[in-house]
Amino acid sequence: MTNPDSAPKGNGKTQMKSAARLFAVQALFQMEHSSQTYDKVIVEFEDHRFGAVYEGDEYAEGDPKLFRQLVEGAVNHQAKIDQMTDRALVAKWPIARIDPTLRALFRAAGSELVETKTPPKVVINEFVDVARAFFPEGKEPKFVNAVLDHMAREARPEAF
Repeated sequence: MTNPDSAPKGNGKTQMKSAARLFAVQALFQMEHSSQTYDKVIVEFEDHRFGAVYEGDEYAEGDPKLFRQLVEGAVNHQAKIDQMTDRALVAKWPIARIDPTLRALFRAAGSELVETKTPPKVVINEFVDVARAFFPEGKEPKFVNAVLDHMAREARPEAF
């Protein structure tokens, strides 16, 4: 997975949470492609990515609590999250057929919708920004917005 050019927005705590969301998507992507356990991936990211500098590029510090919560929640609730995502997608494009980066993004966002009290609109906006980081020229951010809106209405109907 490539390192997106966009740095997380905001400052302080907000930036750390944004970075944690981006790292969670990267970690879930890596887990799917390497068959690593989430324990190993979490340790790798916290030890080698949070705040690290590689070839002149500095990674942001991530919020470790949110990062762990998103990755573990995505793994522990993957079936539920994938079903929510499938219901938000058109019938001919189930989650198994979509881009693996988007799949990881939907799992991380679904985890936050299911596991936290973060307002759904914040979750949607944050993960649309993550989509922009990975797909700066494409239509994916609008697609992510639509799918996450559907997922959020299912996961937290009382918030709408």
